[in-house]
Amino acid sequence: MGRREVKKKKRRKRRGWKILLVVIGLVLLIGGIYLFTIINDVRTTVNQDLHEDVSSIDTDETKEKVDQKEPINILLLGVDERENDVGRSDTMIVMTLDPNNDQMQMVSIPRDTRVEIAGDGRTTRINHAYAYGGSDMAVDTVENFLDINLDYYIRVNMEGLSQVVDAVDGVTVQNDRAFSSGSFDFEKGEIELDGREALAFVRMRKNDPQGDIGRNERQRQVIQGIIDKGARLDVVNKVGDVMDVLGDNVSTNMQFGDMRRLATNYSSARKNSSTYQMEGDGRMVNGMYLIFMSEEEVQNTHDMIVDFGSE
Repeated sequence: MGRREVKKKKRRKRRGWKILLVVIGLVLLIGGIYLFTIINDVRTTVNQDLHEDVSSIDTDETKEKVDQKEPINILLLGVDERENDVGRSDTMIVMTLDPNNDQMQMVSIPRDTRVEIAGDGRTTRINHAYAYGGSDMAVDTVENFLDINLDYYIRVNMEGLSQVVDAVDGVTVQNDRAFSSGSFDFEKGEIELDGREALAFVRMRKNDPQGDIGRNERQRQVIQGIIDKGARLDVVNKVGDVMDVLGDNVSTNMQFGDMRRLATNYSSARKNSSTYQMEGDGRMVNGMYLIFMSEEEVQNTHDMIVDFGSE
């Protein structure tokens, strides 16, 4: 079956504002990635400071897929790391890049989704996988849950969001409705956001009549804003600042050569993007809030990922 046999699992019935924390990973992957290929000193930062292998991903097969420009799946983890605590992955997104059709898809798995943790056996929230066994266990658990193969992963510390927005001198978004979030007021129309504003912009949910749907759209806009900013030549002199942020807040199984291949073969995938958030039945179980995903929802999500780019 290639790389390794896709793991089977019993389907079980089984939420996540922090989707935007993956934007640092997107800077690595899409619009701004070429910046890292033109400065030789960056190679050391990527290979030594950012690189972290995971045993569950066959990198040789992934490289072959990239060379053939096949769709690839990347797990994006937004981790809340606290002092003396390994943290939990409050954002888990499977991003699929399809360069042949110039498109990318981001599927968000709510952090409270009820699953069996791969290699551990406990059935609990999916975000516990990272706390129990780091990136390896998180990758295995997502693969088992959705019955898919992952090609790369990127782990991002939550603190990196405002820093990377500031590193590219802010982002531009189109705000559909005026609202306040925290200490910030956001007017309707095209607005500029710095790092702290970007965090507040994507956090707001309770006052949005569309709830998570509206929040996800704001997150997508900020992601796109960073990608677009990273693709502009006038941020070349910002590479040092961006790399400092990445080195402090990101780990990935990619090496510098992998990034170069993605820059060559997958840069067009940013042209068209779509997002999807899994939905299930939330309930309290023994004092813990869990989201039970139906068999139909899991299968639908599996099909969305596996079939992306095949039509």
